[in-house]
Amino acid sequence: MNLNTRPWHELLTLIEQGEIHPREVIADLYRAIAEREDQIRAYISLAPQEKLLQECERLREKPLRGLPIAVKDNISTRDLKTTCASRFLENFQPIFDATVIQRLKDAGAQILGKTNLDEFAMGSSTENSAFYPTRNPHDVERVPGGSSGGSAAAVAAHEASCALGSDTGGSIRQPAAFCGIVGLKPTYGLVSRYGLVAFASSLDQIGPMTKDVRDCALLLNYIAGHDPNDSTSIGRSCADYTQELGREIQGFRVGVPKEYIAGLSGQAKACVDSWLKTFEELGAQVIELSLPHTEYAIPTYYLISSSEASANLARFDGVRYTKRASAASVEAMFAESRDKGFGPEVKRRIMIGTYALSAGYYEAWYGKAQRVRALIRQDFANAFQAVDILISPTSPTPAFKVGERVSDPLAMYLSDIFTVPASLAGLPAISLPGGQVEGLPFGMQLIADKFQEAKLLRAAYAFEQATQSSF
Repeated sequence: MNLNTRPWHELLTLIEQGEIHPREVIADLYRAIAEREDQIRAYISLAPQEKLLQECERLREKPLRGLPIAVKDNISTRDLKTTCASRFLENFQPIFDATVIQRLKDAGAQILGKTNLDEFAMGSSTENSAFYPTRNPHDVERVPGGSSGGSAAAVAAHEASCALGSDTGGSIRQPAAFCGIVGLKPTYGLVSRYGLVAFASSLDQIGPMTKDVRDCALLLNYIAGHDPNDSTSIGRSCADYTQELGREIQGFRVGVPKEYIAGLSGQAKACVDSWLKTFEELGAQVIELSLPHTEYAIPTYYLISSSEASANLARFDGVRYTKRASAASVEAMFAESRDKGFGPEVKRRIMIGTYALSAGYYEAWYGKAQRVRALIRQDFANAFQAVDILISPTSPTPAFKVGERVSDPLAMYLSDIFTVPASLAGLPAISLPGGQVEGLPFGMQLIADKFQEAKLLRAAYAFEQATQSSF
């Protein structure tokens, strides 16, 4: 029946109606993995099929019916290794589940496997994995995006019905765009980060990666909410995000930041024009506006995120985790362990961050970046006084070829130019399929004000329903 191609909400309906059994879904997923995984390489580890088949009987009466979900391999799972795609952690077995994992398990979900990523989530192509690159299911000569490339590729290749990713500067949205799926970065603090291996703690957020917008809303229902184990978790009640889907967006004000559309290629610009036309046909008002500090977003992001990475990754020293080098002294052991354990991109960012935080340079680099971050936040605050949502491409281009940008870090970093600003401001943003450029998926990004996920999903769903037969 190719049940692996169906979104979760359809599968749950079929199970509730008695038309299918969760065992059939599991069997179809493992069949797809057997057929495509050697080519795609979306997973680092997989749960035994027999275990999931046995457990689905016990979980069948719970809300999620024992359905499996793929999980990015920087989210702690007690039953499967959590490697962060790094040699440092290649044999690391956590002793606890992340809060989002526990919540999904409590609702009856099962962990299908752990997906590949750029090492410690630092990258935009999943080529920085210490193990192997993941390929884009639409064209295996191209990247799936990053850092949640394994999760995006697994959903796009129908090796998973849905997945969890993490987003620091675009790591859910950009791979979702490259692979032609839906990916949501929630408001900072809406979803617990407890059990997420930290990259940049003021930016990291876990979010859903799904086949459609309804599944995105459904999954968010289960993972959002206050967590006392996470000091950055917001203590507020969460709505049922699926309730907003299907409501009209008549009168919505859709803002178009001119900095996000200047210089787009002909096909990309045509896509944007078609999106705006669709929203106008749905009754929305399109308003052009400016986010004047956009040009500073990338350097600001890489100073802040690298500084936080420098602090967060100091814990990996060869003493407490799995990779330890032999050396004549403790200091030499630290250095050798880190040299062998970390890949080149991680080392690059640690060095940038350590420099930015060093005595004599802190105020000139990190301090200034934080002040620019405040200006970027204010740009968005001003914009949301005039509009309900903002629209832009998720990335300036579709997926690029494997190896094309590995030797040019700046070109790689610029692929996140449209996703980074919302991350710096802590705002919710979603990427969904917006057509094709050069025959490849091209993503549309919508951004809303803080904790306006319901409004964001409502607009995304309206667009998806209006265009689903035209892409």
